[in-house]
Amino acid sequence: MTEIDLHAVATVESTAHIYPWSRKILQDCLRANYICWLWQVDCHIVGHGIMSVGAGECNILNLCTHPSWQGQGLGRNMLRHLLQLGIDHHADMAFLEVMVSNTNAITLYRQEGFNEVGIRRGYYQNANGQDDAIVLAKNLLSTGKFVII
Repeated sequence: MTEIDLHAVATVESTAHIYPWSRKILQDCLRANYICWLWQVDCHIVGHGIMSVGAGECNILNLCTHPSWQGQGLGRNMLRHLLQLGIDHHADMAFLEVMVSNTNAITLYRQEGFNEVGIRRGYYQNANGQDDAIVLAKNLLSTGKFVII
C-alpha cells in the first residue's frame, strides 16, 4: 500500500464498515511504517491488511475485504500473509481485536488458531452505540509456513 492507494483503500473501508478508518488514519499507518498490504483483483483494490510488528509480537490492526468479495477466502489469505510476515519479522505472538458481533471474522480467526485472551468493553462504535471487542492471540512459534489458498 502506498499513498496513491489511499483513496481506493478508504473506499473499501467505507463500503465494508459503518464506522470505517479515515483516510488520515490509513495515512498515519503508512507514515508509521506499519506493514500495509493490498489485495487486488483485475487491478481493483478489494481488500487490505495493516499490521504493526515489534518486541516479538505482531498486532493485526485492520483486515478488510470489500463486501462483494467476502466469503471467497481473500480475508483468510490476507490474514495468513500477514502472519507469515510477522514470523519473518521474528514475532512470536500475534494479537488482534474483533467486534463481538462480527461472527464471520471470529469464526475465521478461530479456524486459523486464534484464542480469546480478553475483552475490551465498549471498544468499537456501532449503529447501536458501542460494542465490545474480543482480544485474540495466536502463538506463532509452533507455526510453519502459511499456505495461501
